[in-house]
Amino acid sequence: MSPLIGPGDLGEAVVLDVRWRLAGPPGIESYRVGHIPGAVFCDLDQDLAAPAGAGGRHPLPGAEAFQDAMRRLGVSDSVPVVVYDDADSTAAARAWWVLRYYGHPDVRVLDGGYRRWVAEGFPVTTEEPAPAPGDFTARPGGMPILDATAAGALAEEGVLLDARAGERYRGEVEAVDPVAGHIPGAVSAPTGENVDPFSGRFHPAEFLRERFISLGAVPQVPVGAYCGSGVTAAHEVLALELAGIHAALYVGSWSNWITDPSRPVAQG
Repeated sequence: MSPLIGPGDLGEAVVLDVRWRLAGPPGIESYRVGHIPGAVFCDLDQDLAAPAGAGGRHPLPGAEAFQDAMRRLGVSDSVPVVVYDDADSTAAARAWWVLRYYGHPDVRVLDGGYRRWVAEGFPVTTEEPAPAPGDFTARPGGMPILDATAAGALAEEGVLLDARAGERYRGEVEAVDPVAGHIPGAVSAPTGENVDPFSGRFHPAEFLRERFISLGAVPQVPVGAYCGSGVTAAHEVLALELAGIHAALYVGSWSNWITDPSRPVAQG
C-alpha cells in the first residue's frame, strides 16, 4: 500500500491538517481561512513534538502525550488517517512518521496537499468540526530511529542523508541553529529535490530510487536521515519509502547533535 493518496480517495478517513511553517505564521491561521471538510487541525509544535531542549527543537513526543493528542483529534486504531499540508508534504510527513512510529497501521499523505485539493476543484470549508474522541493506542517502535551516537556511526559505516538545503549542509548559512555545518560523513540530499517544484507532488518512485542510489543508498547499505530538527528528515524517510528503501530517522537531528560540544562538526 502506497503511503500517498489522491484527493478523490480519502473515503472515511480521519483527516488531519498539518500546515506549518518554520518561520510562521502559525498553521492554524491557514486552517481557519479554509480547509478540507471534516479535517481537524494538528499542531506540529504541540501535537507532534515534545518541548524543545536537549533533545533538539522538535524531539519525539512521549507515548502518553502523543496518544492523548491523537485521541483528542479523533484518531482511532481501526480508522485510516490522511494527513496534509500546503503542498510539498514536509509537515505532513512528520505526522505520517510519528503516527507510524507509534504503531498506527494505516496513515497516508495527501500528495500535493491542500493546493492540489483546491486546484482539482474539491470543496473547502471554514467550519471547524468537534471530533469524537478516538481510541488510538501509542505503541512505540514502528519505525527505526537513531540517536546521536548511532547517527554519527551511520555516517561513517552506511549512508546518512542530510535533508537540509545545501547551503546549510555546507555551513555557508545557518539562520536557525547556533552552529553551522553537518555531521561528518553525512551526504547532502536536500529534501526539496524529492518533489516537483511546481505541484509539490513527489517525483515518481523510479526517479526517487535513482536519486538515492546515486547518493549511495544501494541495497544492503544501512540508510538514515536527519535535518535541522527532524521535520524535513521525515519527508526524506517518506521519499525513501516510496523508492523502496527503508531508512532510520535521527529525530533530534542537527539541533540535538550540536547540544554536545564534543561532537564533531564538518563544513564545506
